[in-house]
Amino acid sequence: MADGFALAFQKGVRAALVANSGVTDLVSTRVYDEPPQGVVFPYLRFVEINPSAEDTGGTTGAKVDLTLQAHSRSASGRVEATQIIEAVYGALHRQEPSVTATGFNVIEIRFVDSFADRGADGRGYDAFITFEAMLETS
Repeated sequence: MADGFALAFQKGVRAALVANSGVTDLVSTRVYDEPPQGVVFPYLRFVEINPSAEDTGGTTGAKVDLTLQAHSRSASGRVEATQIIEAVYGALHRQEPSVTATGFNVIEIRFVDSFADRGADGRGYDAFITFEAMLETS
C-alpha cells in the first residue's frame, strides 16, 4: 500500500532534516515520530501532520499542516531550542526541492510560525515550528 499525503510528507521531511548540516550539527539524526526511551537531548519530534483536501483542475492535492518540536535540556535551554528551530526553518522554508514525498509532488513549503517556552516538565525548553505545504499526486 502506498503512503498517503501525511506519511509520505513526514518521511520526506525527516530525510531532508537529517541531510541538512545546519540541523544535524545541533541534533545529529535525532528526528523522531516518537522518541525512544532514554532519548538523548537535544532532539526534534513530529507533533502534528494534518492533510486537508486541496484538489485543483483534475489534480488530487492536499494542504499539509506540519508542526515540529525541538527539545533542549542544555544550560542554554531556550537558546538551543530556538537555534534548532532556526535550522529547521532554513532546511524547509521554500526548500521544496529538498523534500521528496514518494508518489507526490511537493509544490510549496511555507513557514507559518514558531515559539519557544519552558518544557511542560519544567526541565528544559521546547520550541515549536509550524509549516504549511502543498502537495499533489505525481
